[in-house]
Amino acid sequence: MRYEAITWDRLAETLAGHLDASEPDAGGSRLKVALDGPPAAPGGELAELLAEALRTRGRAVHVVGTGGFLRPASLRYEYGKQDPDAYYDGWTDVGALWREIFNPLEPGGTGRVLPDLWDPVRDRATRSPYVTLPPGGVLVLHGPFLLGHWFPFDLTVHLRLSPAALARRTGEPWALPAFARYETEVDPGAAADAVVRADDPRHPAWTGLGRRPEA
Repeated sequence: MRYEAITWDRLAETLAGHLDASEPDAGGSRLKVALDGPPAAPGGELAELLAEALRTRGRAVHVVGTGGFLRPASLRYEYGKQDPDAYYDGWTDVGALWREIFNPLEPGGTGRVLPDLWDPVRDRATRSPYVTLPPGGVLVLHGPFLLGHWFPFDLTVHLRLSPAALARRTGEPWALPAFARYETEVDPGAAADAVVRADDPRHPAWTGLGRRPEA
């Protein structure tokens, strides 16, 4: 892939401009965006910058992190607290994301989405009130392992770290095999609409949208 240098602010503005000129797929009325990447990547920060850029364009935005949709500890840690396979395919409540986020945003849906479901620190339901995303609004979902679930995203951005950078910046080295498995099984760099290289968070670079493989 060819990458070009960009700032986080300019990246957010570019993505916002693209979304503002886009229409949802399959007759929907709300756009859905994935900012996919490991916790070591600044996906949450980019989500907030993107939301701000969209709001300045008059778009309603709702930002959701998958950290608020983890399964209860009894299920996450069924095979221990440091099992990479469980982390990869068992920590996030994918069914809840479908039920509480994506289904309400389908054509004819209510638009009522849940900001979060589970508090992993207290290990209990958050009981947050629903939020209505009006027609023309944009959902921005950030977190790891977002691709490969057939979520109906209109735009997917993968924040990529090299294996060395990921190992250096990940506080839980036991989780590294999960990211290697994601690369093998999903190949997010090829699946995403755009890839952002975030080895040095001060100097991101990206492929742009509508990218082509390097010759």
